[in-house]
Amino acid sequence: MIDPGLRGRVALVTGGNQGIGAATAIALAAAGAAVFVTYRRLDPAEHADDPAFPPEYGELRARDAEEVLGRVRQRGGRAAAAEADLADPASIGMLFDRAEAALGPVEILVNNASGWLADTFLPDARDRFGRALRPVDAESHDRQFAVDARAPALLIAEFARRHIARGAGWGRIIGLTSGGPAGFPEEVSYGAAKAAQENYTMSAAAELGRYGITANMVRPPVTDTGWVTPEVERQAREFSPLGIARPEEVAEVIVFLASNQARRVTGQIITLS
Repeated sequence: MIDPGLRGRVALVTGGNQGIGAATAIALAAAGAAVFVTYRRLDPAEHADDPAFPPEYGELRARDAEEVLGRVRQRGGRAAAAEADLADPASIGMLFDRAEAALGPVEILVNNASGWLADTFLPDARDRFGRALRPVDAESHDRQFAVDARAPALLIAEFARRHIARGAGWGRIIGLTSGGPAGFPEEVSYGAAKAAQENYTMSAAAELGRYGITANMVRPPVTDTGWVTPEVERQAREFSPLGIARPEEVAEVIVFLASNQARRVTGQIITLS
């Protein structure tokens, strides 16, 4: 077995109470890292009247991180968690303080959390999957960019500041994206915010390499984190030859990018099929 060199490393994973974030926290812990999970419990009523969202998805988004922490600890790993609203800039330093107090200095940052919403420039009330749409406005822009662009930028900045201050020589920054410069119809602000996060991460790769930090993004295919309905799956299979992904499959790529085997991989957007 190839040793990824993560034993004793400390990872901070945002949005780690369910889906890809939870799978990533568990996978990093299995590779020997201590994991600090951030999460925010969301109100299941947000999509309660939307038939395109399974009720179970609302329940997943409303859970805390105790199940994830339990799975890590059952295997002998170290883990801690904190609930925080990443839209609040004051939460950033607090999360690093709590992670350091519980586990030690953060060496791996996984920007996974999202404030996802579906908005559009069109008058349509429903998207291609039957989910409710809203028009692009100041509120949709600010909500999306606060979590998917500003928060990752501030997390990267705090990560870099503390890394450089303590004279560290090894670090990993890994973000999750779905959008990109080509646009994201019916999820307009989401795509734009993710494109901004990609740019922040590529800048981090260029600027922070001299300090031993790599920075990359992972672009998963449609991944079943609880929201995939039969209609979503049918349409997704038309575009992905490998079908719907599982969170664990995405997490494996994130662990690779954190590993010593990926020490020469930086400034990349890894697209999964």
